[in-house]
Amino acid sequence: MGMDNFTKHQQGIIKRYYQNIDQITWQKLSELVGDLYLAEGKKREKLWASAAAHMEKLEVPKDRIALLLAKKDPSQLAKLVEELMSGN
Repeated sequence: MGMDNFTKHQQGIIKRYYQNIDQITWQKLSELVGDLYLAEGKKREKLWASAAAHMEKLEVPKDRIALLLAKKDPSQLAKLVEELMSGN
């Protein structure tokens, strides 16, 4: 499915989305930090899985992701988000 199937306006929206994908992913990851502080049980496990997926999208080294998932400390995830945002 090519971009020909979309209107000029829709094409612009899609292009802007992909131009800002890193910022969108950072935002989602930072929102997960707050959710992780409040979550318990299965919900917390799902949130950590989602955080891992976002970290992979942001190309965080796999060993660092593994370390964060082993500790499951939201404050460590918050520090990572700060690092990512200050680095770009």
